[in-house]
Amino acid sequence: MLRVLLLLLLLAVTPAWADPALWALLRDGGQIVLIRHAVTDPGVGDPPGFRLDDCRTQRNLSAAGVEEARRLGAAFRAQRVPFAQVLSSPWCRCLDTARIAFGQARADPMLGNLFTHGENTVQQQSQFQALARTPPAGGNLILVSHGATIAAFTGVSPGTGEAVIGKFDADGKFRVAGRITPP
Repeated sequence: MLRVLLLLLLLAVTPAWADPALWALLRDGGQIVLIRHAVTDPGVGDPPGFRLDDCRTQRNLSAAGVEEARRLGAAFRAQRVPFAQVLSSPWCRCLDTARIAFGQARADPMLGNLFTHGENTVQQQSQFQALARTPPAGGNLILVSHGATIAAFTGVSPGTGEAVIGKFDADGKFRVAGRITPP
């Protein structure tokens, strides 16, 4: 009876939208977790003349996106996933996703939007590789960015609010261990 209750409790705190083995890998730390910002107001890109220092000029999280970021953070907390550092694209939708989910974030231009600033692709990929080649001690490295940027770094095009988990192998290739897709 006690085993049944423990199993039911575990199922209650394990989100159905992620593989339990992936959560276990994350609990062990040392992974790179690239998260695409949560759902935004409708549209593609940012309005003409937007400024990174003024969220009112950008495309921002919708109410559904705020809730999506909360659910993501709640899942990571429920699964006791440690993180060593949280970095984010300087775009407000990414910073908001990171801060809502993880309670903190430091803006890093390396995670900037390659969809609208593709001229920086080689430089940003080089910076990502330099940062991510050494897995963080004491947790995971959380990187919140944009779909095009994550795709350039990993070869995976994530949906909004989706996490791509992996790390570099001995051959210098980023190996995806799995994905966490919100419901």
